Amino acid sequence: MSDASYKMMRAEFQWSVPEYFNWASNVFDAYSNDPSKVALHWVDDQGTERKATFTDLTNRSKRFAAVLQSLGIGKGDRIYVMLPNIPEWWELALGCIRLGAVLMPATTMLTPKDIKYRLAESSATVVVTDTEGAVKVDEVRGDAATVKEWILLDGDRAGWRSYTALMTKPLEMKPVEKTRSSDPMLIYFTSGTVGYPKMVLHTQASYGIGHTTTSMWLNLRSGDVHWTITGTGWAKHAFGNLFGPWNVGACIFIYYYEDRFDPKAHLDVLQKHHITSFCAPPTAWRRIVLEDLSKYRFPHLRETMSAGEPLNPEVIEKWKQSTHLTIRDGYGQTEVTIVVANFPGVKVKSGSMGLPAPGFDVAVVDDAGKELPSASEGELAVRVKPNRPVGLFQEYVKDPERTKKCFVGDWYLTGDTVYRDQDGYYWFIGRKDDIIKSSGYRIGPFEVESALMEHPAVAEAAAVASPDDLLGSAVKAFIVLKEGYSRSKDLENELIEFTKKITAPYKHPRRIEFVSDLPKTITGKIRRNELRALELEKHRAEKSKQSE
Repeated sequence: MSDASYKMMRAEFQWSVPEYFNWASNVFDAYSNDPSKVALHWVDDQGTERKATFTDLTNRSKRFAAVLQSLGIGKGDRIYVMLPNIPEWWELALGCIRLGAVLMPATTMLTPKDIKYRLAESSATVVVTDTEGAVKVDEVRGDAATVKEWILLDGDRAGWRSYTALMTKPLEMKPVEKTRSSDPMLIYFTSGTVGYPKMVLHTQASYGIGHTTTSMWLNLRSGDVHWTITGTGWAKHAFGNLFGPWNVGACIFIYYYEDRFDPKAHLDVLQKHHITSFCAPPTAWRRIVLEDLSKYRFPHLRETMSAGEPLNPEVIEKWKQSTHLTIRDGYGQTEVTIVVANFPGVKVKSGSMGLPAPGFDVAVVDDAGKELPSASEGELAVRVKPNRPVGLFQEYVKDPERTKKCFVGDWYLTGDTVYRDQDGYYWFIGRKDDIIKSSGYRIGPFEVESALMEHPAVAEAAAVASPDDLLGSAVKAFIVLKEGYSRSKDLENELIEFTKKITAPYKHPRRIEFVSDLPKTITGKIRRNELRALELEKHRAEKSKQSE
């Protein structure tokens, strides 16, 4: 795709939303006519390999829908599914969607307290999990008043129905009430970097049709094999491991492992299997490029992408030098599908979020919803009037005030601070809450972190506001060092001087603290709010000590 093709695609694109729509039966099943067409290729770290065709998953998901029907579960009921990346997850997900039940994916990393909150807030009707999850669920089961059925994927457990036994019953899916495009399909809980997680509701259309832009960004076609590294409880899983690839009949590849992320193992898998496109979060990419990439060959790999948080330019350059492939960043949220991205064939500006996606009118606005000119910092916004884009969420469930708050005038406000350059490319500065205000300057943490990441000693970096009596706030950087480097005052000074040469003088960190690791959400995003809180507590303690 050239720049001209991109502009034509933007100009000609139109959302098409029928009155009735069911993504499983209208889109997925269309690829089931070929019984040999592989939909899912799953391998694990023990060498086990499983493949499922579109036909297999159509039949298995219809069987699960029939199981739910036999238990009195139907359209609109909410199904809480807490499973790892195993093939059964996809047959469960498809079964829920085709029945019109509301799928609620959850990460397996949740604690009993997390589970209690989610089951109560969501009014879940069914819980599906494995033995590991059931142990945690049983601790709070007495507080889940709305749950009618408890389904265990593996083994036997008192109070739980066996998934295997249910799926071996001679059941056939009965005719169901047709789903409208506006019917609820899926609820995701946000990662909750601040406060309790929100329940984000998507309809059959908003994710089923809305992820058309995701398919464009991934640049997939029928027969491709796509691998996205992500867990089942996050919206990125829907982007890269459900709607994005299967909208076009591509095969989803999954590498399942129980231990911590191992970049060498992932590179081995990427080299061994016929994978044509690969998407990883920035935290994974940063570790991948630390390996000796000259040892690997990826003969089938055509596209590489990143999403979740902006990827530092130096990581993109390191990967390109070794593989001649460019990592294309894409921006979306739990609330909305891909809205800004580096699309295939279009010039990539390293570090940029990219250009607006087809079907979305985006802008940089101020707090009042007024559009700002190029080079002005403001909030990334998506136009919702007069036409609301299909890929936008329906609401925050049971929270009308929060839903209302993120819509101002003609815009949906994303909560991310950005600017747009003269060529129309968008550049991420930070979450609104992460912006550092020092000596009257507004400083985005991402630019500081990217500058630090260019130093050979730095593996990871996080920049936050640290209270300062003179400056109001000072830029403080928390640094994780690469192997072979030691913490020292000399290195602190070296890093400060290093960033002065790369960023504007007022942006360099005035304080540095070396740490073993950075606090992150379970999706891998840095919890800068936690680091800010630590700095504030330190400041208060120092003030208290001085006043004694």
